[in-house]
Amino acid sequence: MTDGLALYPGSFDPFTLGHLDIAERASMLFGELEITVAENASKKGLLSADERCELIRESTAHLPNVTVHAFSGLLAQYAMDRGALALVRGMRQVSDFEYEFRMAFANRRLAPSIETVFLMTSEDYALISSSIVREIHHWGGDISTFVPEPVRRALASR
Repeated sequence: MTDGLALYPGSFDPFTLGHLDIAERASMLFGELEITVAENASKKGLLSADERCELIRESTAHLPNVTVHAFSGLLAQYAMDRGALALVRGMRQVSDFEYEFRMAFANRRLAPSIETVFLMTSEDYALISSSIVREIHHWGGDISTFVPEPVRRALASR
């Protein structure tokens, strides 16, 4: 395990079992892991940033070195302000690579001391995405195999 703080940024709308898989594995690699929930005021999401943070906290309660915070603005600047040594990014499929590759280079240019660490999701979660979960939920489908129980309960009550 590496001492220090890593950020796992994303919109997490909603937080899926794939996200949880990456968080669990990253929490074993870094002394501290912050799940950094992006606030985007111009985008209407399924859940507010506060709701997402609370559901992620419930879903990761078994991980003692994981915290959850919302942020808005430039991720590289936020990471430097927090003293992070790494950004953790999950990769599901080859199609994720191009976007993540460009973002990693941009973040390195803005914050050269912060590394981007890519973790491949577990095979069981490779096809899960928040957008698929939102679509299934919208049409009343069963999302229980895609999201942690706190997220399922919250969405079922909507």
